[in-house]
Amino acid sequence: MHSTARLAHPLPATRLQILARGSSATPLVAPRRYASNVVSELPTSPSTRYLKPIYDFSVNTQSSATKNTIALGDEYLLPVYARPPFVLSHGRGSWVWDADGRKFLDFSAGIAVNALGHADPGVSEVSNQQSSILLHTSNVYYNEWAPKLAELLVTLTNKEGGLGYAAGSTSPSSSAAKQGAKVFFSNSGTEANEGALKIARKVGKDRWATASGGKVDDPSCPKMGIVCFENSFHGRSMGALSVTSTEKYQMPFRPLIPGVSVGKLNDLECLHRLITDDTCAVIVEPIQGEGGATAATEEWLRALRKRCDETGAVLIFDEIQCGLYRSGNLWAHSALPIDCHPDVITMAKPLANGYPIGAVLLRDTIASTMTAGTHGTTFGGSPTACAVGHHVLNRLSDRVFVAHMKEMSGYMNDRLEVLPKWFSAILQPHVRGRGFIRGLGFNDVSHPGEVVQLARERGVFLLTAGKDAVRLVPSLNVTKEEVDIAMDVLEGCLSSLRG
Repeated sequence: MHSTARLAHPLPATRLQILARGSSATPLVAPRRYASNVVSELPTSPSTRYLKPIYDFSVNTQSSATKNTIALGDEYLLPVYARPPFVLSHGRGSWVWDADGRKFLDFSAGIAVNALGHADPGVSEVSNQQSSILLHTSNVYYNEWAPKLAELLVTLTNKEGGLGYAAGSTSPSSSAAKQGAKVFFSNSGTEANEGALKIARKVGKDRWATASGGKVDDPSCPKMGIVCFENSFHGRSMGALSVTSTEKYQMPFRPLIPGVSVGKLNDLECLHRLITDDTCAVIVEPIQGEGGATAATEEWLRALRKRCDETGAVLIFDEIQCGLYRSGNLWAHSALPIDCHPDVITMAKPLANGYPIGAVLLRDTIASTMTAGTHGTTFGGSPTACAVGHHVLNRLSDRVFVAHMKEMSGYMNDRLEVLPKWFSAILQPHVRGRGFIRGLGFNDVSHPGEVVQLARERGVFLLTAGKDAVRLVPSLNVTKEEVDIAMDVLEGCLSSLRG
């Protein structure tokens, strides 16, 4: 914990004390204890600790401060979010507290953002120090931290696998690839995807011009098609929304950008029809996040890579939610053979643990099309964002941290895997996802939202995913005791549904 002397703008002592000690309103009981060998000590029946709610969110339980904050938001904020009726005030690690003293275990992690949890002292220190020296410069000038973070992203990918690099290599294995990769920094995942699509469009024009003898600025160039997949989520700006093939998101804003074709994840038969010589870009999440925590198979990714090579389409992996160790490896595709790898990776969420940042990581063969003035951003790659990102990525990639995360995610998986057996009338038979991006599929599409509400009333934050799933995306440094609480609460919610 930092002393107030080390903070550029110290919090009031009362708030620092609250963060240090937590909250006195902690009705969650201690979880069941297990031996150090977590695999051998799994429960044999569902927990009954949380059959009943511990929190009441009715209006008459709200303090005047909470009521005033909600009323102020209702008056002045654009009403595009359906928020629960409480106000979060502070957090520490995997826990957050609301303004009325209720304590919650956060297994949503800011929608898979807070890899190191809330109010991490190291993140706070780096942010405070860098912002007090140089907060923003724009990309008119170099700053110290953007090149360092870009180097770290590339060297880690070299070492751990991805983007055509086999784990432990120093250059892409494809003989056609130049040695190296480049990074473009943005402010968000949506902007990273927009940048990737824009780059792929330019590469498509280059490749068509080379093949046809035409000019890259010829408006008759047909190589402009984009392929995405059902249940994808790539963002809400017009380009990213055009490849987010969910009706409720797209319908109010049509017409979207033309030339987008939609396939089905893991459908081998559709690839030849979808991806043609007129396709410039294919974008896919190796593990879908918002769409249901469904993972693409190795066989399908290999066929996808092959079809992109045959047609000259740029293959983009959106690893905004599943990348940066959430799946258990640096990238969700790191452990796969190189014939399953993309040309471009987009990332964002956990890169700076909540400080806004996104990035595009691309092979040199793709990056070579971009020259000064072809793309840009005012805020992306700022000194503070990149300093924080460099700190976070160094910690996430630490071998001890990764080993702990894999142990805890394996333990959580063991507890999740028994739930479809215990609650077969409610749950689909297979647990989705990998690592710390997991999903439980429900037979009744009304149940995921209900379970999220039930869990909240029992002091745990979960998320829905797609139409039929509940998603668990905790902080990557979550402890066994915290996993036990979350699983006990989830079992109590499922038991309540069963009646």
